[in-house]
Amino acid sequence: MTMPQRSVAPTDKSLLSFMASVFTVFLITGAALPALPLHIHDHLGFGPFMIGLVSGAQFAASLISRLWSGTVADRHGPKRAVTAGLVMAALAGLFCLLSLLAVGNPALSVEILLAGRALLGGAESFIMTGAQSWCLALAGPGNAGKIIAWIGTAMFLALAAGAPLGSYLYATWGFASIGLATSIGAVATLALVAPIPAVKPAPQGEKAIARVLKAVWLPGLGMAFAGIGYGTMTAFAVLLFVQRGWQPAWLSFTAFAVALMVARVFFGPLPDRLGGARTAMIFVVIHSVGMALIWSSPFAWLGFVGAALAGFGYALVYPGFGMEAIARAPAESRGLAMGVYTAFIDLSLGILAPLLGLVANAAGLGSIFLINALLALCAVPIALRLRFHQQPEPERVSS
Repeated sequence: MTMPQRSVAPTDKSLLSFMASVFTVFLITGAALPALPLHIHDHLGFGPFMIGLVSGAQFAASLISRLWSGTVADRHGPKRAVTAGLVMAALAGLFCLLSLLAVGNPALSVEILLAGRALLGGAESFIMTGAQSWCLALAGPGNAGKIIAWIGTAMFLALAAGAPLGSYLYATWGFASIGLATSIGAVATLALVAPIPAVKPAPQGEKAIARVLKAVWLPGLGMAFAGIGYGTMTAFAVLLFVQRGWQPAWLSFTAFAVALMVARVFFGPLPDRLGGARTAMIFVVIHSVGMALIWSSPFAWLGFVGAALAGFGYALVYPGFGMEAIARAPAESRGLAMGVYTAFIDLSLGILAPLLGLVANAAGLGSIFLINALLALCAVPIALRLRFHQQPEPERVSS
């Protein structure tokens, strides 16, 4: 079997550059979190269903492009995947600006926004898959859980910083500043990544996708149940806190993201020490408790505590199940494995985000946080199965 070769030695500079790519795409995503629902509601006149639909478009586009981005990362190298993602992010910002030209026609304006969010979803897919594949190639499988946690930390640090940044930009210069920041951030990061030499990809067999799907579907299913909490926080938390008069409303998601970042900084090695399934099982329960607390809280401070607790719990669910996915997949197809694994989250978010918007119309915004808490607990028996059933030896893809 021909093993993958590296054209460059692992360096901190290349690792940090690809993490910077993740940071940038989620900083600009985070900046839109408090602004997008308010813009759609206040300026375009649409309700929770349309907000959920526009938010869900990003996740649906991520889902559609996961296999594509994983294949690009494995066959052409992670640099190609990240570069393509940054170009898409720059275009997404331009679509955001274009939607403002049609603000007099709300239906057309929101259609353009849908296209822009779809482009941003594709960008997120290519950048995350490429960066994870790159970092795993540098660090090796023995540090898979920690590497996935590091990438996630860059992601949620950006989201935590993006929420107040987006609120400031939106309040000061309007929605146009969100689109402009998206394009500028993507182009600046593209300039940072461009000089880094590419990693030589590994040969891929014809049946790589089938083998990866067989290996990854169970951890992916567990993450699908838990992952909807992230979509709910991004699409509905700000609106819920505004509705209840809990200010500053943007702090709801920032508390979620900061607590997640703290958990990953201090507890990031846990999946490699305790095992991915056990770690995921423990933290998904913490996440569920936090979501239920947001639903039931009568006080603002308790709602913010619930948001932080939900973020702390969510922190190691993704790397926990992700480590199980990586361990079961062929070593030559790690990029594809992470793409398929993350696609399960996109699937749940793309389907459930609009449905939860309909539920919010009928039963109120608070009810969907309780639904999230119950759905997350469905991941517990899956984690138990992964933990107590012997891990199969991953098949190797012949060259």
